[in-house]
Amino acid sequence: MSLDRLIEKIHEKQNPTVVGLDPLLSYIPEHIKNAAREEYGGGFESAAHAIEVFNKGIIDAVCDIVPAVKPQCAYYELYGWQGLRALSRTIDYAKSKGMFVITDGKRNDIGSTMTAYAQAHLGETSLETEQSPAFGGDALTVNGYLGTDGISPVLEVCAQKDKGLFVLVKTSNPSSGELQDIETAGGEKIYEVMGGLCEKWGEKLPGKYGYSGVGCVVGATYPEQLAELRRRLPHSFFLVPGYGAQGGGAKDVLGGFDKRGLGAVVNSSRAVLCAYQKRGAPETEFAACAREEAIRMRDELMKEIGEIKIGTRL
Repeated sequence: MSLDRLIEKIHEKQNPTVVGLDPLLSYIPEHIKNAAREEYGGGFESAAHAIEVFNKGIIDAVCDIVPAVKPQCAYYELYGWQGLRALSRTIDYAKSKGMFVITDGKRNDIGSTMTAYAQAHLGETSLETEQSPAFGGDALTVNGYLGTDGISPVLEVCAQKDKGLFVLVKTSNPSSGELQDIETAGGEKIYEVMGGLCEKWGEKLPGKYGYSGVGCVVGATYPEQLAELRRRLPHSFFLVPGYGAQGGGAKDVLGGFDKRGLGAVVNSSRAVLCAYQKRGAPETEFAACAREEAIRMRDELMKEIGEIKIGTRL
């Protein structure tokens, strides 16, 4: 399944990280924004073009060392339909560079509506006489709190198109426990119940390395729960946000990995995109600084994890 391809790329590059492409205009160097304004006259068109140029620069800088990118839909929707065009082009460009693309949309609905979300982001759209991908990501983040009715349509598209999904389980935000940590009548916390459902849903998308096509979003900011869920969910691959700008470090995410050094991919967004700003470097060096930060993150993680070994057994 699709997450097998992510695992293979992680092993090939010996790097369990994903760069979040969450661009705000304030992150983008002035020379890129100025050139866009000169050509397009301002407005959403200029903004979308600047985002696209910036994203391509980041992708070019990291594609040989980082296995995946994760564009967050909100940062593209913010700039209208032109921003969504930039999202589509960003996904196409990343894939042309051999990168795995996790579309971070956190979508959830039921029935035909959820099918439409899945087809838009992972499958193909029927255009009467032809089928064509709208966005073409490799995996999609989803909210599972409508239960199986909201997940089954995605599973069907994933099975047809060799794609994957990551379900919100224990998220990295400070208030996640308001709901996710509530204990049920059966003695389990809600995030544990959701993780168990992911294991069940994953039976429909088995993978050859022990992990299914149904992954879990588990935050780096809750290291104890991350390690606990790794033990409870042996067939669920983790997408781990909260590293870097949100406070999570290499030791915090170690519990998400198995004995082979597999089991998780760790996201960093602002720390990579804004590395040139944090360092006070010339804005023309934004891509070089992003690469240096991506290498620093990889090396920090690999020092804790050790060699990543691929195989069919956990």
